[in-house]
Amino acid sequence: MNTLATTRADLSAPGPIQHYRSLDNDELSARIEAIRRRMGSRLLILGHHYQQDEVIAHSDLRGDSLQLSQQAAESRQCEAIVFCGVHFMAETADILANRPERLAQRQGKRIPVVLPDMAAGCSMADMADIDQVETCWEELAEVVDTEDITPVTYINSAASLKAFCGRHGGIVCTSSNAESILRWAFERSRRVLFFPDQHLGRNTARRMGVPLDEMPVWNPFEELGGNDEQTIRRSRVILWQGHCSVHQMFRPEHVDRLRQQVPDIRVLVHPECTMEVVDKADLVGSTGFILRQVQAAPPGTRWAIGTELHLVNRLKQEHPEQEIHFLSPIICMCATMYRIDLAHLCWSLEHLATGKPVNVIEVDTDVARDALVALERMLQLR
Repeated sequence: MNTLATTRADLSAPGPIQHYRSLDNDELSARIEAIRRRMGSRLLILGHHYQQDEVIAHSDLRGDSLQLSQQAAESRQCEAIVFCGVHFMAETADILANRPERLAQRQGKRIPVVLPDMAAGCSMADMADIDQVETCWEELAEVVDTEDITPVTYINSAASLKAFCGRHGGIVCTSSNAESILRWAFERSRRVLFFPDQHLGRNTARRMGVPLDEMPVWNPFEELGGNDEQTIRRSRVILWQGHCSVHQMFRPEHVDRLRQQVPDIRVLVHPECTMEVVDKADLVGSTGFILRQVQAAPPGTRWAIGTELHLVNRLKQEHPEQEIHFLSPIICMCATMYRIDLAHLCWSLEHLATGKPVNVIEVDTDVARDALVALERMLQLR
């Protein structure tokens, strides 16, 4: 018998997703909780910080993508992971949870990683694909020695890009460790190819003292990324022309407006924001950093926070003793993350509970092997 299946004989086969969309949130929540009770510790539901509150309410763990993947991978009781996030996050969870030593401990049994809606992707991750990166590498090799380039991919990237870094002596970074990762890379090479988020790369390298004229942007749709050979030879950090659709929405004038309207406000932003916004902020850091700053602040602190809307609204609810503003006057949320809703969560859980999981993310074995190399290089530095 499949160990994921429940023992309830009356659990009927799940219907199509359209049926679940017709149910109200109370019924969906009740059915989700019923599955959680039946499966107990065999099931881990992971909720990324940017998720909707009603989804977060059913999560066993809440955090950023790497933190959640690591926690799930270390569980000894977990037999299935449902990742309420986006595609690259589920890929990372699969790579870590089903890495060779974990499979050996489980006598080869894989832990399925389910993404409730396969349309939940990441616009930033989609801005760099493996064919484009391979072409970039080949073009760079015609101008400089690629042995003297370390590829660094942000965790917000496809498994194939992490695998590329694994094969070429590169590494993965997060928004919290990007500086230490770049220092590691510069100890090994003169140059870094940083993808897919140009803003995190630029903000981090600039803070480390790398001049802007040594950080050309690589446009994958132009020959030599839109640069001349002299620019590439002079480069220290080659920035991929990618960005987060949420964080790029914040503008310097948004900072100016709130400073004028709210006395003593402190501006706290994510490093995926543009350089111009980062320069005007009081504090810049990862999602975890943002959470810690708010949690540690005294009552009455006034914040303007530049990161995803659901997270900012949750901070408002959890810290009524502080005055928290969303930095932008325009609503900007992670639209792809928003695809994960109670209907998709319930639908995927009921399939899982009957032993017939849907939307299972399983990274190709060779890709997973090489991606794990790049991930483990990063984890060894933490």
